[in-house]
Amino acid sequence: MNVTTDLECRFRPRHHFAAERNWLNDPNGLLYANGRYHLFFQHNPFGDVWGNMSWGHATSTDLVNWVEQAVAIPCDEQEAIYSGSAVLDVHNTSGFGTPDSPPLVAIYTSAYTARSPLGGRQAQSLAYSTDDGMTWTKYAGNPVLDRASAEFRDPKVFWYDGAAGSYWVMVAVEAQDREVVIYKSSDLKSWDYLSSFGPANATAGVWECPDLFELAVDGNAENSKWVLIVNLSPGGIAGGSGGQYFVGEFDGVTFRSESTVTEGMQADDSRMAEYGWLDWGRDYYAAVSFNNAPGGRRLMIGWMNNWQYGAETPTTGWRSAMSLVREVRLATHSGKTLLLQNPVMPPGERLFSLERQAISAGTTWLSPDATGEVYGLDVEFEPGDGGEVGLLLRVGGEERTVLTYDATAGVLRLDRRRSGNTAFQETFASIESVPVPLEDGRLRLHIQVDRCSVEVFAQDGLATITELVFPGEDSTALGIFAEREGGTLVRFDVVH
Repeated sequence: MNVTTDLECRFRPRHHFAAERNWLNDPNGLLYANGRYHLFFQHNPFGDVWGNMSWGHATSTDLVNWVEQAVAIPCDEQEAIYSGSAVLDVHNTSGFGTPDSPPLVAIYTSAYTARSPLGGRQAQSLAYSTDDGMTWTKYAGNPVLDRASAEFRDPKVFWYDGAAGSYWVMVAVEAQDREVVIYKSSDLKSWDYLSSFGPANATAGVWECPDLFELAVDGNAENSKWVLIVNLSPGGIAGGSGGQYFVGEFDGVTFRSESTVTEGMQADDSRMAEYGWLDWGRDYYAAVSFNNAPGGRRLMIGWMNNWQYGAETPTTGWRSAMSLVREVRLATHSGKTLLLQNPVMPPGERLFSLERQAISAGTTWLSPDATGEVYGLDVEFEPGDGGEVGLLLRVGGEERTVLTYDATAGVLRLDRRRSGNTAFQETFASIESVPVPLEDGRLRLHIQVDRCSVEVFAQDGLATITELVFPGEDSTALGIFAEREGGTLVRFDVVH
């Protein structure tokens, strides 16, 4: 009989993927093929801390319910399997499959050990699958791209079809140089250098896990721009790990940013809030997008943790989860092109609603029927003259996670200082904030609460905050508060 501990069960998320056992970090090889989404991930098959890096594997048909598969690409004595991407090689350019049965090809970073002739290097390698991702074979000609560098990693590969031609494009990083390097290939095996980008904007930490994709602006297919994602650690907007994005143009050779604020190796900390941040919380890192998603959707997922304390989070037997999958799009706000993100969730059952009403000063506690460990909230406030308004989440005794909107400052804050177990690491207890202007006097929020996390999406995804929390199992109360009279609750729906 398998015996599980309280910590194994209490914090295991319901709507977020976590490996059944052991360590998990960066999402890898995100791909849709033959009716299934594939989520590969950095995984230690032998323990619940980082090490023995291999590619774990999970599949889904709806992006919410995931089935964990066998380890896809294991480490060996000569190499660890670091982050990368995967493609459906439709035209069998690699020759690993056939025209009638195209292969899946993984492009990953080989982190060579001292037992390898390339010991100490990081280079890009291939593995392929001809059975829909269930088993993988490493290419005998690995590595396929070697810059003789110790910090060259995290290839994201996609098929480019534009004025410059049709070919595979790889974006990877020279991590210590804070530089994205771009290559092209006709067969995934031989790569030619195209250009590089960076350093720019946030450069306090190493750059990792880049991505590059095209999106319509404001839903207009005739007006598109390219988005370059760069994750970095440390140096995120909330401290530790974080992700930034640049908006610009890509002509098949060079990415040109229109949203660069500062350039060079020295970050200007006074301008951090001007950069494009994927998330303003502390627990959304290594975010990259799925290749080949149906309907032209751009879907992203990130590691829901932070390198400052990732190995110390208070779970047993397993450690770390992924964020919810987010659908992203570009929209124009105040003359700028910004990335909007919203979670992909199945239709839920609305268990509790409130009609439009004035918000009383102090705290209004909701019925216990509307609370729990896992739920979604759709809330719309008109702060008016009510001063600070907000929500008390996962409340029990002295435990609470507090989401506050300060209408005077135009700032949304998430406070987890009393969210439960915060003592496991000295930097975990924190308050994070993001500027969020009201729109027509209103603040719209979508919030997903799971057993160990809170994800906040403000103004239809214009700003997001993702945070881990580790409350007691009895901390389930939910409240609405206002500093004083004068605010209005326009909408409040609890969905399970």
